[in-house]
Order: sequence, then C-alpha cells, then structure tokens
Amino acid sequence: MESLLVLVGLIVLAIPVAIIVLLVGHTRLRRRVEQLEQQLRALGGDVTKARPVSAQSEPRKPTEEPDKTPKPAPWSKPQTSEPASEQYPPAAVVFREDRLSALTVWLRENWFYAVSALSLALAGIFLVQYGVENGLLPPSARVIAALLFGAAMIVAGEVIRRRYGDEETSATAYLPSVFSGAGLVTLFGGILAARQLYDLIGPEAALAAMVVIAVLGLVLGWFHGPLLAAVGLIGAFSAPFVVGGTSEDPSWLYAYFFVIAVLGLGIDTVRRWAWISVLTLFGAYTTCLLLVLSSPLTEPAYLICVTALAVIAIAIPVRRLWPDHGGAMISQIIGRKKGDAWPEFPTRIGFAAVAVSSAILSVHWADSSAEFWLGVALLAGLTLGLMLWGRRAEALQDATALPAIGLVWFVLVHGWDNSVVLRQFADTYAETAEADYPWVITILIILGAVISVTATWRSIQARRFAAVWAGAAAVFAPALAIALEIGWHPANVIGAYPWALHGIALGVLMVVFAERFARVDGDQRMRASLATLSALSCLTFACVIVLSSAALTIALVVMVVVAAALDRKFTLPPMSWFIWVGVFTVTVRLVLNPGLDWASTAPVTEMALVYSAATVGFLIGWLLIRPLDRPVATLLLESAAWATGGILLSLLLERWLQSFGEGNATNSHWGLGLLAIIWLLLAFAQVQRFELGGKLNYARYLLAAFFAGHGLFRMAQALADANPLLSTVAPPVLGPPVLNTLAVAYLLPALAIGFSVWRIYATPLWLKRASWGLSGLLAAVWLGLMIRHVWQGAGGMYEGNGVTQPELYTYTMALLVIGAALFYQSLARRSDLMRKAGLAVIGLAVAKVFLIDIAGLGGLIRVFSLLALGLALAGLAWLNRWAKLRHSPQGADPLDH
Repeated sequence: MESLLVLVGLIVLAIPVAIIVLLVGHTRLRRRVEQLEQQLRALGGDVTKARPVSAQSEPRKPTEEPDKTPKPAPWSKPQTSEPASEQYPPAAVVFREDRLSALTVWLRENWFYAVSALSLALAGIFLVQYGVENGLLPPSARVIAALLFGAAMIVAGEVIRRRYGDEETSATAYLPSVFSGAGLVTLFGGILAARQLYDLIGPEAALAAMVVIAVLGLVLGWFHGPLLAAVGLIGAFSAPFVVGGTSEDPSWLYAYFFVIAVLGLGIDTVRRWAWISVLTLFGAYTTCLLLVLSSPLTEPAYLICVTALAVIAIAIPVRRLWPDHGGAMISQIIGRKKGDAWPEFPTRIGFAAVAVSSAILSVHWADSSAEFWLGVALLAGLTLGLMLWGRRAEALQDATALPAIGLVWFVLVHGWDNSVVLRQFADTYAETAEADYPWVITILIILGAVISVTATWRSIQARRFAAVWAGAAAVFAPALAIALEIGWHPANVIGAYPWALHGIALGVLMVVFAERFARVDGDQRMRASLATLSALSCLTFACVIVLSSAALTIALVVMVVVAAALDRKFTLPPMSWFIWVGVFTVTVRLVLNPGLDWASTAPVTEMALVYSAATVGFLIGWLLIRPLDRPVATLLLESAAWATGGILLSLLLERWLQSFGEGNATNSHWGLGLLAIIWLLLAFAQVQRFELGGKLNYARYLLAAFFAGHGLFRMAQALADANPLLSTVAPPVLGPPVLNTLAVAYLLPALAIGFSVWRIYATPLWLKRASWGLSGLLAAVWLGLMIRHVWQGAGGMYEGNGVTQPELYTYTMALLVIGAALFYQSLARRSDLMRKAGLAVIGLAVAKVFLIDIAGLGGLIRVFSLLALGLALAGLAWLNRWAKLRHSPQGADPLDH
C-alpha cells in the first residue's frame, strides 16, 4: 500500500513536468514550422494558399517594428536613458501600485509557471524526505538522488535558455528560470536533509556545500531573469521548514540564511531589480525570527545574524568594501521640497536594515550576563562601524543614530526591569564589603566615551553636518550616564563620590573636545559651544549626585552664571540654551521640588541662602549677557530675577510672621496673601516672556494661566475663608494699625500686581486693565479693613460686631479723598477713564451719605458728614472750573448761556 501511495504521489508530481515538456515540444514544433515558411517564401512559394495565417502568426522581418509591444512582467527593467545595470529605479518606492497591479496581471496570466516551480521544488525536497520510505534506498542514496534531481533541473533550464532563450517575447520565457530555480531549491533541500534529517555531514561541510550552491545560484541569477531569483530565494528560505527534522543546536541555520541573503543581494547588485533585494532581506529577517522563536536557545546566534544582515545590506548593493552611499539622507525627506531628489535605493535599503537590526538588538531581553554584553557589543559595534567603516557613506550618516539610541535604551531598560546583570551589580557587596570593584558601570561609561570620541573625529573630518556630529559627541556619553543613573542607581552600590567621578571624567573629556573644536574652528564656535554645554551638564550631573538639596540648587545657579560668563568672554551663543534649561530647572526646584514646602520648614538661614543665591545669580547672569544680542536669555534671566526676588521677600515675611505662632501659610489671611503673591509673580514672569514669541508661547500661555489661577485661588481664600471680617474662626490680625497683617494679605498683593503691570511693557491691554482693576479692588479691601481695625481693634473685626459712628464717618471721608484724588489726576493727565472713576467714587460717597450716614449718624458727626460732603463737592466744582479756564482756549460758559 505504501509503495502504491508513493507511486501515485510521483505521478501527481510528474504532471507539471509533463506539461512543461509538452510546452517545450510545442514551441520547438512551432519554430520549425516558421522556419519552413520562411524557406518557402525564399523559394517564391505562397504560404497563404497553403493555409490561412493570422496577422499575429506571420513572421516579422528583423527591420519591422512589432505591431504590439509585449506586455512587460512586473519585474521588468526600468526604462531609463542609462543602462539598466548601472542604475536602480529612480522612484522612491519599490513596491508601487503600478508594480503590484502588474504582478497581479502577470500571475493571472502566467500562474502555471509559479505552480510549476513550486511543484518541482517540492518534488525534489519530498524525494529526499519521503522517497522510498520502505527502506529500499538508504538515506545517503536519497540525498544523492535529490542532488542529482536538482542538478538535472538546472541543466535542463540552462539547455532551454541557451537554445530557445528566456526573453519575454519568446515562447520559452520563464521556463529556464522555473527549472533552474527549482533545481537550486532542491540542492539546498538535499544538503539540509543530509545535515538536519540524517546527520550525514557536519555543519561545517553543510555550510561549505551551501556556499558552493549559493555561488552557483549567483552565477545563474546574473544570466536568468528575476523569476529564478524569486523562486530560488523563496524556496531556499522555506526549505529548512519544509524539510523539518530535529537538531540539538540549529544555530548553523543562521549561517545558511545569511548565505541565502548574500545570494539574493549579490544577484540584485548586478541586475538592479531592487525588489529582489527587498524580498531577500524580508525573507532573511522573517526566517531568522521564526527560527529563534522555535529555538530560543539560539538567541546569541540570532543577534549576530541580524547584525550581519545590516552590514551586507549596506555593502553589497553598492558593491564596495568601504560603502560610499551618496545623495540625500533619509532624514532629509522631512524637509524635502518638490523637485528635490529622493534618497537612492541603496541608501533606503541600508537604512531600513540598520533600523530593523537596531530595533531587534535594543528590545532583546538578555537572559544571561553573556547575552547582555553581546547585545551591548553588537549595538556599539554597529554604531562605531557606521562611523568608521561607513565614513564615506554620507547618505547613511543619520543611520548612525539608530544603534546609538538603541544602545542607550538597551542599557536603560535592563536597569528598569532588574536584569541579571543589574542584580549581580547590586549584590556586589551584599555578602562581603571586601568584594572586588564592579566594573560594569565603568566599562559602559568608557564605551560611551569611545563612541563620543569617534563622533568628535567624524565631526572634525566631516564636510557636511559637522555641527551635528559635534552635538552627537557632546550628547551620547552623558546620555548613557543619565540612563545608568535612572535605571541602575550606581551610587547605591559604589557610593555617591565614585559615581560622581564618572560624571566629572566625562566633563573633563568634553572640555578636551571644546579645546579641539576651538582650535580647529577659530571664530566659528558652534561646536566648541556644544562641547562646553556638555561639560557644564556633566558637572551639573556630578553635583546632583553628591550635593544636598540646597547645595544642588546653588550649584545649578552657579552653572547658569558660568554659562553667561563664558558667553560674555568667548561669544558662545548656544550658551543661551543652557541658560534656558538652567533657569527652568532652578525655578522648578525653588517652586515645586523641593519647592515651597521645603522653604516653609527648612532653617531660615538655609532657605534665605538658597533663594537669595538664585536671585543674585540670575541678576549677575543678566548683567553679564545684557550687552550681548541674547534677547531670549536676557529676558529669561530678568524675569526670573524679579520673580525669585519677590518670592524671597514673601518667604522671609511669612517665616517672620510664623514666629508669632498665630496662623500659617495655609489658614491665615496673611499666609494666603503671601502665597498668592508668589504664584502671581510666577505668572507675570511668564507674561514678560510673551514678547519672545514662537511656538513656545503656547506653553507660556498655559503656565501663566496655571500660575495665575493658583494665585487667584489663594487670594480668593484670603478674601473669603480667612477674612477676619467674615469669619469668627479666622486667625486674628497681627500688628499695630496700618502696619499689620492686613497690609500683608491685601495691600502687598495689590502693589505686586500693580508694579508687575507697570514694569512689563508687553502686557496685553486686556490683561493690563484686568490687573489694574484687581489691584484697585485689593487696595480698597485693605483700606476698608484697615479703617475697621483702627476703630474696632483685632478683636472687633467680625462684621457681626456692628459699625461705630466714627468708623462710618471715616469710610465717607476716605471715599471723598479717593474720589477727589482721582478727579484731580484725571484733570492733570486729561484722562477720561480716571475722571469717570473719580466721579463713580464721589457718587458712591454721596449715596453713602444720604442713604446710610443720615440714618446711622447722630449729633455733630451727622453735621460734619454733610458739611464735609458739601465742601468737598464745592471744592471739586471749583477745581473743575479752574482746570477748564487753565487748559481751554476759550472762557468758561456763563450760567445763563
């Protein structure tokens, strides 16, 4: 029964072969008929009388143009003015819609070629795997039979190609590729079976045999069409999974896939079909992934293989031992304008391979220390290789960032997720304090320094993007150190000072970079500025590790001053970036972390030192760069100095008032007022920066709204919940009349708002008017509460205690004085708005006298109230007439006019 099934299977597999044989025979017969017709014409015979011949079957003369251009296959060579072997398709995308449509049409019309190639390839593989399973043929004979079968198909394909051609216009088109491609797959399948199924040869012999077959396929691919390459690649990549079998260590298959990738890229580097290279790399990455998923123990070989794939994807398409990719970079697509050239195909495929390999290496999880160091070595090697080996490939400069970023991420994630290397590092001194120093952190820092040094060398050698390379050199090593600090916390193991020394060493290295760049560039100081910024950042990093909270804030302020001094001394415009970051960082530390909570509980001396140092530092920095053309840094330092100085005074006043033991910053009117001042000063600092413009203004709008909202909320609490006039449980008013906590709670915020609006010229008009209104309202509240405190004292502030007659009379007089002052100022400044405000206040005083004072006052106080009102109104009338006579060119109008 088994023999019968095998016979039936062979018959089924022979059907496609028989069809192809018939097609070849028919083609041969047709050509012989055409040759006989040509001979008959040459003898003067009439072919049309012998049989009707259609226009399509009539032989064309060599000088005639064909009636119809043959329909091209989806992989036809690009129609360019230059030879196809010298240029890739110029389009930006290999798999375009027109090519996919052409592939669909070709498959619909020529599907039997694909099926035939598949059948022949499977026939060869099944011959070695299942042939004569009853034991008539030993395994060695099965392998030999498969190899002979594959060789026969390759010979058949070559015979057809040489005798009948393989052009698309010939009847035997694609047949040589079908036979030869299936033969190559069968040869690969036979070698795989000999190694994987029957263990007849070792991995070294198997790999050597595959190299020989790959060289044979490479030569055939140069003469055949792309169908052979596609069939050979797909079959070769699929063969290990079709053959099956088991192996204790299938790592050698990665070498097999690598050989196949070299084969595909080698064919395409001569024929320039482009899509064959894409198919090759897709198949290589996919099959390697499937293999590692089925055999996780082969992960080291997998990582090495994907790294090697990126290397050959760079070198083989340009046929250079030292790649020299020219043209545009991939990153330049972002700013590409219409008409600009797209990156060339070798650049695109090399960049894509580096991106895929870098992603695989960076997200790979190392199960052992060896795997971790292998990942680090491969990522670092790929980074250094692109900088050194690929130094002539200017179009691949941006690809260097991919493995570099991947290395930083790889190190960071293995710290976050508590990898085996981190656990070993953390347990160094767990058992004995005399353990050897753990070198893992130091080695990684040295590796980062080596990459930064190489980037510096590239910057000095570069003809373009020298500043970008200098920025990479200045950023990479510190970025790796920051990743170690965030994920690994080395100070917990080796101590704060040894870990800080790593940062200082990097700072020294950056100073060396700055000196080299300054020596080379002369007056062009961009690269020197970047290295100097990095040096300052490294020193700041060391300060973060070893200094206390207060000392760190002061150190950051010193760094800002040093940056301003360096800019003033050496004219380094990029120092403004460091000043911007420094001002932002210091402000965050002063307000948020450790922030105002720390300032409320820390020793007064320490708190005053920190905030005064920040204020003085910002002021010194502003004075240093004020003569320079640094509008952003100048405005940042100026606004920060004003805000920090106001915060310092508010905190000092708050701490002094807290010493009386009556209330604090969260439940007293004076504490809430001081908090409101702090947040409102921060809001006005953002308002002052509105004039810088740019997209960052949207962030400034949000920050100003947040700070102002917080300040207004605290002010509302001071006016409502903590107001001694409205609450019996509010903390009492401290201090003598006028100079008391009411002035701190309400008058100081009014003055702070008014002064900020007066100082900041760029305040929007609507905000200016709203701020003046709020300032006036707070001043009025303070005046009213102050009058009440004068007559009632701290114990009678609550409104339920009523109003005394002298207090009521004082309110009237205060309104009249304020109205008269506003009215006079309106006449002096010719301000219609102030005149209306003065009239409104006077009207309020009049209404108060007639509606409240007449009913609430008695005796002489009532008389004095009306007398004061009458005299005030008469005086204002005289003042108004005097102003008109003084300033008007005409005389005053008579009463009876």
